[in-house]
Amino acid sequence: MSQVTSMMTTEQEFTFEDPTETTPSDVTHQTTGSSMTSSSPGRATFYVQCAFLVIALVGAAANALVLYAMTASRQHKKHVLIVNQNVLDFVNCLFLSVDFALKLCNINLNGTFGYWLCVTLLSSAGSWGAYVGSLINLAAISIERYLKVVHHMWAKKKLRDWMIYSAIAFAWTSGTVMAAAVNITTSGVVNGVCYTLLFKSEAAQLAFGMWDFLSFYVIMLLKFQ
Repeated sequence: MSQVTSMMTTEQEFTFEDPTETTPSDVTHQTTGSSMTSSSPGRATFYVQCAFLVIALVGAAANALVLYAMTASRQHKKHVLIVNQNVLDFVNCLFLSVDFALKLCNINLNGTFGYWLCVTLLSSAGSWGAYVGSLINLAAISIERYLKVVHHMWAKKKLRDWMIYSAIAFAWTSGTVMAAAVNITTSGVVNGVCYTLLFKSEAAQLAFGMWDFLSFYVIMLLKFQ
């Protein structure tokens, strides 16, 4: 379900001094990756957002059911990283549900409240943080399984619970910090419209793109070699 987040990205760039007092003249459209969230969607956008809302709710329900099954069968203590993966996916879907529900409410974003609503919810900061955390947690699961299968004796002697819980803490912390740092610095409201992932310069946008590609594609693939 975390792939729903990537569908929200469109192509444009944004420059602003005060996110609550930006004028439309500050917005320039380019063919580089950024996203726009409108509080007054057209009919096609409305139906797409309804579909995303349903998918996110189904995803949240499915992950909640898996968590319940693992807890009821008392498997949650044996597979801590897998449980954490389901929790991250559940949180991701839950934030996406709130995000799309708010967009369907057609809220007029004005003042400080509108800005922070844009930064915290309409920008998908919560779902993106959980999504990043789930990628890191997936890498931790792969490493753990590799060690237990290929280096079984070493893992039995050296792999400790505190290492597993440290990986879980790192996944949550990294996802939250990354989402907060990116969304707070690249979000703003223009005439009631929430704009996200809009960078102040092409250099910043390029640096973010390179970091994202290297961190979550190249490095991840190298880990699985």
